[in-house]
Amino acid sequence: MGRISFLLSGIISQSASRVESTCFLLESFLRFLSHLRHSYTVSATLLTLYTISLSAKQLSTSLAMDGSKVGTPKEILSGLDTTSEEEYASQSKLLQEFFNITTIDMAWTFNSGSGIGTQAMFLISQPNLLANKKRKFMLSTAISKENSNSVNFQWAPFPFEMAGAATIVPSPSGSKLLVVRNPENESPTHLEIWNQSQLEKEFQIPQTVHGSVYVDGWFEGISWNSDETLIAYVAEEPSPPKPMFSMGYQKAGSTDKDCGSWNGQGDWEEDWGETYAGKRRPSLFLIDIDSGEVQCVKGIPKSLSIGQVVWAPSTEGLHQYLVFVGWPSDSRKLGIKYCCNRPCALYAVKASLYKSEGSECKLKDSSCEDFPVVNLTQSISSAFFPRFSPDGKGLVFLSAKCSVDSGAHWATNSLHRIDWATNGKPSTSDKILDVIPAVQCAEDDCFPGLYCSYILSNPWLSDGCTMILSSTWGSSQVIISVNVLSGESLRITPTESNFSWDVLTLDGDNIIAVCSSPVDIPQIKYAYLVERANKNGAWNWLNVSSPIFRCSKKVRSLLSSLKFSIMKIPVKDVSANITEGAKKPFEAIFVSSKFKRDSACDPLIAVLHGGPHSVSLSSFSKTQAFLASIGFSLLIVNYRGSLGFGEEALQSLPGKAGSQDVNDVLTAIDHVIDMGLASSSKITVLGNSHGGFLTSHLIGQAPDKFVAAAVMNPVCNLALMVGTTDIPDWCYVVSYGSKGKYSFTESPSAEHLTLFYSKSPISHISKVKTPTLFLLGAQDLRVPVSVGLQYARALKEKGIETKVIMFPKDVHALERPQSDFECFLNIGVWFKKYCK
Repeated sequence: MGRISFLLSGIISQSASRVESTCFLLESFLRFLSHLRHSYTVSATLLTLYTISLSAKQLSTSLAMDGSKVGTPKEILSGLDTTSEEEYASQSKLLQEFFNITTIDMAWTFNSGSGIGTQAMFLISQPNLLANKKRKFMLSTAISKENSNSVNFQWAPFPFEMAGAATIVPSPSGSKLLVVRNPENESPTHLEIWNQSQLEKEFQIPQTVHGSVYVDGWFEGISWNSDETLIAYVAEEPSPPKPMFSMGYQKAGSTDKDCGSWNGQGDWEEDWGETYAGKRRPSLFLIDIDSGEVQCVKGIPKSLSIGQVVWAPSTEGLHQYLVFVGWPSDSRKLGIKYCCNRPCALYAVKASLYKSEGSECKLKDSSCEDFPVVNLTQSISSAFFPRFSPDGKGLVFLSAKCSVDSGAHWATNSLHRIDWATNGKPSTSDKILDVIPAVQCAEDDCFPGLYCSYILSNPWLSDGCTMILSSTWGSSQVIISVNVLSGESLRITPTESNFSWDVLTLDGDNIIAVCSSPVDIPQIKYAYLVERANKNGAWNWLNVSSPIFRCSKKVRSLLSSLKFSIMKIPVKDVSANITEGAKKPFEAIFVSSKFKRDSACDPLIAVLHGGPHSVSLSSFSKTQAFLASIGFSLLIVNYRGSLGFGEEALQSLPGKAGSQDVNDVLTAIDHVIDMGLASSSKITVLGNSHGGFLTSHLIGQAPDKFVAAAVMNPVCNLALMVGTTDIPDWCYVVSYGSKGKYSFTESPSAEHLTLFYSKSPISHISKVKTPTLFLLGAQDLRVPVSVGLQYARALKEKGIETKVIMFPKDVHALERPQSDFECFLNIGVWFKKYCK
C-alpha cells in the first residue's frame, strides 16, 4: 500500500496542464482499488489524494466564474499557489477525521427478558464519503443501575449495519422490529418484520398500491397497534395512470406493450416543494402483518395530505381509531420543509377491523362503508405531534399557531391537551385546553417558551402526566419536564451548563440523553430523579462510557485547545416603538483558541444561520469545529428573530430583514473587536440561505469590513426569487412583516417587485469589494440556483474575485457527504487565502 500511495503522489505532482488526465487516472485507479476492497484498505492518504483530484477537476469548471480571465487548464492551476495546494492537502485530511465522528439518530429501550435491567438500541450514522451516502448501523447495550450514583452500560462488541433501510420502528413490547426499505425507480416497497432471532415476514408492496413510505420526520408516521398485529403508516399515493401514445392516442392505463408506443406525462400535479420533489400526496395505509394485506384507509378527503399517525387507545368493541395530522392541499401546495406556518389540524378516523378467532384485530373490507374523519382541533389553526397519555384519557399536541397566524415560517410553539372521550369516540366539540402558551417576552434567564422540533414517541414518566421534551432555550438546547395537567414546566438539565442537551429515549423514569458543545464531542448522559417526593426534585446526571463517539488523537488534541462562551450582545439604537422583547440583548456563541498566538488575534469567521427563524445551538458541529481547528475564531450570531428568545424578539424581524439583522451582526462583530478578541483587519463571514442573504447584505452595506465571504444557496434577489421559489409567501412576510401574509399573490405587482429589490442584497452590489465563494445546489427548490448565479455573475462583471462551485444533485441543504465535505474544504482554503 505504501508503494501505491507513493505512485499516486507522483501522479498528483504532474504539471498543471495534465489535470484532466490526472483526474481520469486517479478515478480509474480508485475503481480498480474498489475491486480489491476485500484484500486492501484504502488509506486516508488515498482519500486525501482523491479529494485533491476532485478539487482539481472542480477547479477547471468552478474558476470559470473567477473574476480573472479564464485560460487553459495550466493557467487555471497556476492560480493555485503552492501554499493553497498544501492547504487543500492538509485540510482535506483533517476534515476527513472530523467527518469520521458518528452521530446518534435515535434510541430505544426495552425490558430485559430476565426482568433485571433494560436493553437499549442506538441507531447511529456516519458519512460514507466514497459512496456519498450516510452509513447507518445499530449498536445495542444492556443497562443496569448498580446503585444510586452509578449506572453500567454493557455494550455489544460490534455494531451491525442497516444497509438500505429507510427507517426502523420497534413494536411497543420490543419483541418485533419493522424495517422499511423504500423503492428505487419502479421497484416495490419492502416491509420486513424481524423477531428477536430472525426475519419473520417480508412484504413487497407494488407501486400500484403505494409509493415510498414517508420517513422524513415531518409527514412520517408509523404506528403499531396495541396487540402488534397491524401497522399504520404514511406513504405516497399511487401515481395516476399516464396516457399512452402509439402513432396516436390510447386510453390511460392501456396494457398494450407495443414497442412503438410510449407513456406520456399526463397532468402535472404540485408537490410539497423542497426535499419533497415528486411527492404529491402522502396518504394513510394499514398492513396486517400476518396476512400482508394492505389497505388505504377509507373516508379521508383527497384534499388532505396525511402525516404523523398514531393509534388511539383501544376500547371494547370495534371502535379502533387512528389520529393523524392533516394539511389541506386542495389549492397551491407551498413548500413545507422548515415551514410550520402551514395550517394543519388533528383528525380521527375509524379503522375498519374485525376480531379474529384469536381475538386479534384484523383488517375488514371497507369498500362499501363510509367512515368520515373527525376534525378534533377546529378552533386552532395548527396542531401536530399528537401523543396519547399512558392512561388513554388525554391527547396532547404541539401547535405552531403563532407561526400560522403571523406568517413567520417558524415561531414559538404552544402545548395543548384534549380530554379523550371515555367511550373512545372522538368529537369535534372536545374542548382544547392550554398547557403551555406561547411566551411573548421572556424574563432574564427564565423559560423563553417552547421550541420543539420533535417529541419522543413515548415521552411519559410513570406518573402518566409528565412529559420529557427537548427545547431551545436561548443559544442552547435543554431538556424540560412538563406536567400536562398543571402546566408546570421545569428545566431539568444543569442550569450552569452552556452545553446543548437532547433527550434520546426514556428508561422507565430515567432519561438517556446526549450532550455536547462546540468544542466537546457528544457524550451520552443518564439521569434519574433524586427527590421524587419533592416536585422540584433535582435530577442527577451521570456520565456514560460509550464506544459510539470516538475521534482521532489529533482531533481530540485540537478540540482540547479550544474554548467557547455564550455572549449577550446589547441591542444598539433601541427605538421606543419596538416591543420589550426586541429590546433585550441577543446572543452569540464565541469559539476561540485557549492560547493567543504571537500576541495577535486569530482571524474571525462570523457564522450566520438561515431561516431567519432558526437558531445556532451550542452543540457540536463537525464543520464548525474543523474551521476553529485550522486557526479561526468563530462568532456564531443568533440575531433577533432567532428561535429560543420569546415571541416578541422573533416577530421583531419580519419587515426589517436586511436592516435589523444586518445591524445585529455588525454590533456583534464590533463587540468582540472592542473586547480585543478579534482584529478588524481579518474578518470573514459565512452564511447559508437567509444567512447567505445576510452575508451578501453585509459585504454590500459594510464593504470595507470583510476580507472574504462564503455563501451557500444565498437569497440575493427577492424580486427574482419570488417567482421561482416553493415559498413565495416567505418573500412577502420577510419584506412586509405580518401584513405580507395578506398581500401575497402569485402575480406580484410592480410595487411589490420594487420593494423586494430594495430589500435585497443585489441593491447594494455596486459597493461590494469582498472576494466571495458561492456554493450552490442545482436541485434547490427553496432558493433556486438562478438567484445565487445572478449575484455571482454581477460580482464577476464588476471584477470582484468570485468562485462558484455547483453541486448538480444537491438540494437546499447541501448535506450529502461529498458535497458537505467539499463545501467546507473550500471554505477553509478560501478564508485562509485572504487571512494571511
